[in-house]
Amino acid sequence: MILADKIMQLRKKAGWSQEELAEQLDVTRQSVSKWEGAQSLPDLEKILQMSRLFGVSTDFLLKDELEAESPDPAPDTPALRRVTLAEASAYLALRREAAPKMALATLLCVWSPVALIGLSFVSEAGRFPLTQNAAAGLGLCILLILVAIGVALFLSCGRGCRDFAFLETEPFETEYGVSGMVKERRRAGEDRVQRLNTIAVTLCILAALPLFAAAFWGAAAAYILGVCLTIVLAGIGAALFVYTGTETAAMEKLLEDGEYTRARKHSGNVRNAVSLVYWLTATAVFLFYTFGPRGNGQPQYSWFIWAIAGVLYAAVLAVVRLIEGRRK
Repeated sequence: MILADKIMQLRKKAGWSQEELAEQLDVTRQSVSKWEGAQSLPDLEKILQMSRLFGVSTDFLLKDELEAESPDPAPDTPALRRVTLAEASAYLALRREAAPKMALATLLCVWSPVALIGLSFVSEAGRFPLTQNAAAGLGLCILLILVAIGVALFLSCGRGCRDFAFLETEPFETEYGVSGMVKERRRAGEDRVQRLNTIAVTLCILAALPLFAAAFWGAAAAYILGVCLTIVLAGIGAALFVYTGTETAAMEKLLEDGEYTRARKHSGNVRNAVSLVYWLTATAVFLFYTFGPRGNGQPQYSWFIWAIAGVLYAAVLAVVRLIEGRRK
């Protein structure tokens, strides 16, 4: 019996249609039809999935001379965790609830330097009885409070999804109906996501306008105001990206699609480690440049470090992905 006949026999024994088997394997019905018609062969990953799905050995599927359905006593790979329809729905509900909190956390973190920059300028201008040290201290307190609130929101959202952390790091299987449900929800929200992303991109582009206007105006006050407005607009844009990205990423994780394919899961830990080291280094550079022994002591002039760090971060990730691609 050839592989095509075995797939058809096992499918009918399980009581599934071609479409239902295709849903289990995350392929199209046409692919299953071609397998059963001996017009094409499934790849090794799909054969392993069918071995686990039907409870037979890979030898039975691949060797034409084996006619008996022998269970695989020692599978080549450990059984993958299966995500049920209820679990998938619960996870999507959690991420939908977390999306506005994640967006707010991002907004607070991006906006956190605004008070520091503004207060430092006010003290330097001498319009209010506020010394530079007092302005820097008060601005740093506000910055740290906003960042602390943002980090607390990020951590609370992460704690709520601890049981689903494996979706981002491990390969898994989904119960029948999960992929269809997730794809349907993604299609239903596609217009809203595109609309919000368009607004976010527009805000990020327009964020440079206050700086250009300040440069044209020439006054120091206009320059500081331009920097603050740029941060505000960029923060709103970033928050919108995070808001839409939280739900979109949840769906990609369940579908093992986009940034969460099985191949990329193996390299995700490396990118996380690089990101952590990078931003800790950027923070250390900012603090040393501003408040170190030879620092200028004026945070309103050292904000540019964050802008440069943001641009270089994208370049660093691109290099990491290029190295990973060459290794593969």
